[in-house]
Amino acid sequence: MWTRSFLLLHGVTNRRPAGHWHHRLSLALRERGEQVFYPQLPDTDRPTLEGWTDAIRAELALMRGERIVLAHSLSTIAWLHLAAAEPAPADRVVLVSPPGPSAFDWDVIAPFAFDHLDLGAIRLAEKSARLVVSDADPYRPEGPGYFAERLGIDADIVPGGGHLTLDDGYGEWPSALAWCLDPEARFTADR
Repeated sequence: MWTRSFLLLHGVTNRRPAGHWHHRLSLALRERGEQVFYPQLPDTDRPTLEGWTDAIRAELALMRGERIVLAHSLSTIAWLHLAAAEPAPADRVVLVSPPGPSAFDWDVIAPFAFDHLDLGAIRLAEKSARLVVSDADPYRPEGPGYFAERLGIDADIVPGGGHLTLDDGYGEWPSALAWCLDPEARFTADR
């Protein structure tokens, strides 16, 4: 029986390409005998907040043991909305590259805007939550400290990492696997 399970959540327009760190991480975890959920979220080109949060809830219901979530980009914002409605929906969570408020001028993701959420009051996870951001993310010109300060969580800042995507060189990402296996591990620029 599994003592933990992992849920990997992608961003807008992401169709889970084989080279992306999420895809490689899912394979590496499965090779170690871990239970991994890596769903294609609905309507990836024109997502709806309700569609994504419903899909995430459905995946969470399937998980067994310690529930560990790694969300990237727009799915981090979906997680904020979910956690605001249902405090601590997982045991551990890492939010990687959340887009900043200025990104929501794009009509495709505008329905995910979080300006009405009290970020400081959201309980993201039962045991621990971490933020991983780059100091050079084009989708968060507000800077790397924006979410860490408002959410009151620990942050790992990856120098020059862009949006931490495959296009930014993040296919293989050993520190993501290290964190999955040890919540004390830090995310770094290794790739």
